[in-house]
Amino acid sequence: MSNLVKYDAACRALAAAKSVDEVKDIRDKAEAMRAYAKQAKNKALEVDAAEIRMRAERRLGELIQAQKETVGLQAGARGRKGGGTRGSRKEPQVKQQPTLKEAGIDKKLSSRAQRLAAVPEKQFEGMLGEWRENVAKEGERVTTRLLRAGDHAARDKKLASKVLAWPRGKFPILYADPPWRYENPPIGASNRAVENKYPTMTLEEICALPVSDIATPDAMLYLWATAPKLAECMEVITAWGFIYRTCMVWVKDKIGMGYHVRNQHEILLIAKRGELPPPPESERCSSVVHAKRGKHSEKPDKFYGIIERMYPSLDKIELFARAPRKGWVAWGNQAEK
Repeated sequence: MSNLVKYDAACRALAAAKSVDEVKDIRDKAEAMRAYAKQAKNKALEVDAAEIRMRAERRLGELIQAQKETVGLQAGARGRKGGGTRGSRKEPQVKQQPTLKEAGIDKKLSSRAQRLAAVPEKQFEGMLGEWRENVAKEGERVTTRLLRAGDHAARDKKLASKVLAWPRGKFPILYADPPWRYENPPIGASNRAVENKYPTMTLEEICALPVSDIATPDAMLYLWATAPKLAECMEVITAWGFIYRTCMVWVKDKIGMGYHVRNQHEILLIAKRGELPPPPESERCSSVVHAKRGKHSEKPDKFYGIIERMYPSLDKIELFARAPRKGWVAWGNQAEK
């Protein structure tokens, strides 16, 4: 039997499988075939078997998740008031799925399968396609990348559930540190280096936020910009209904990486809307602020204090906030209520 026939047969069997034990059997056979092909130095068969194993594990994760939900529904039905009384018509018996233990699925495989199932289908197929095109140099790393993608997807889903509703009201002071998506990763980092920390947004997504709706007619915007994103930040300022006026510079205590120069600063752009008066002369601090670096993307507390002294009596909101601050409204998926 040719490799292509074996591959097609495995794909059909996987598509037809409806239970965890069926999928587990396909997964085990694919893994056995992969080990045999590796020993026989049949690279084409090894790649096909590895792909079937990954597809089977992903399908296994989907079934495990569905089985968890079904068990909860069945338990609720059994506990429903009035159920199972004498003389009542018996409900048809539903064939029970085998437990994970009965199907030979341990906690490690269950976790791995559910992580793969969390990867969006389009992303899963794209990563598998890239792997097959570059299999000579990629090797088994695709599994690690897929598992990491599943972790990111699960984390993003959890964070999305925590995002506060878009704030109501109007604010004269707005402070924001958008989660930029970098097309070209920093030196020494992978394309998903930033996504390892938090979900990111495209320029279009950031510009589309209805920030203008929550700003008073006379307002100030303080927007953080990294050196590579400076031009795009100017687009955001315009999209949000503000006009650029000036900036401040945060000089860090430690030097970073960079393609042309090694970055050691970030820029806080200051933009205006309407006719809000500037701060009193006594509170116009230096445009250069020296402060230590904190956690990834975390900004120094000094800047809160600077803004508070500039406009002590005005309402303030922080967009993409990490944590609430007294006297401020916080919005973001990392800000606890």
